[in-house]
Amino acid sequence: MLLNPSPLFYRYRKHREEYTVAKAKIALLGTGLMGAPMTRNLLKAGHEVQVWNRSIGKAEPLSADGAVVCQTPEAVVEGVDVVITMLSDGVAVSSLVNDENVTGAMKAGAVWIDMSSAKPEEARAQAAHLSGLGFAHLDAPVSGGTKGAEAGTLAIMVGGEESIFDQMETVLGAMGRPVHVGPSGSGQLSKLANQGIVAVTIAAVAEAMLLLEKGGADPAAVRNALKGGFADSTILQQHGARMTERDFVPGGLSKFQLKDLDNLLHESGGMGLTLPVAQMVRDRFDHFVHQMDGADLDHSGLYLELLAQNGDAA
Repeated sequence: MLLNPSPLFYRYRKHREEYTVAKAKIALLGTGLMGAPMTRNLLKAGHEVQVWNRSIGKAEPLSADGAVVCQTPEAVVEGVDVVITMLSDGVAVSSLVNDENVTGAMKAGAVWIDMSSAKPEEARAQAAHLSGLGFAHLDAPVSGGTKGAEAGTLAIMVGGEESIFDQMETVLGAMGRPVHVGPSGSGQLSKLANQGIVAVTIAAVAEAMLLLEKGGADPAAVRNALKGGFADSTILQQHGARMTERDFVPGGLSKFQLKDLDNLLHESGGMGLTLPVAQMVRDRFDHFVHQMDGADLDHSGLYLELLAQNGDAA
């Protein structure tokens, strides 16, 4: 599906047949920890952005950055070229995608980009439904947390038609580094793989930090020593510091990490796969979220669950 290019809205990309959006009128739904800084980066890139959030108080501060704050999802999508959702899960997104009042307010030929974390099957169902109404769809979940959202350096994994990705690459590029990874649902599948790696690495870093603390080494010095080595990672450097400093102010919420692991295991189960390490870490996050009130703490807070296993108070 290829949008009808407007000379005022698209610029031709030399040596390519596709068109790519230069400046767009964008609706962003979901202005929480991730959505708010993403909105600011879209505005900095020169796009016109209107925003909506279920708790409108989270959207109102963005008016100072130049965003137009709307009171309803119908109002925010009206007349825009691109609809971006950054909501809690696929169910929340689907409730809007399947709302006739919302899609009825959308501009003909608009593109819906879902940047939430959801199940691949949900992304495929959203794409099929929107296609039947004449709208294009990309599933484009992200990785990089609030720091990546603020810096505009998010890893953006995009599933859907490549021609639509080409058109939307400039919009997505205002928020990070978009890469087309395959057909509809592939973005969400990539995010599940990413979240499995993140969760397992958090668990490994937690054990390493505890070992260093109890053994008398300086965890910060060790993290510095490991820079550039095989064990180095953003999780080691950022979340290792969080664990040592007991700073679990949320960047990535533990309840969302648990949701992603549940989705990962749901998807792998449908393929007949067994992922024992992901299952083990998922069960630990479940305990942390539901038995230790860790739902709204950063996912590096799994360190607290490890401390509890070892009989230590937080």
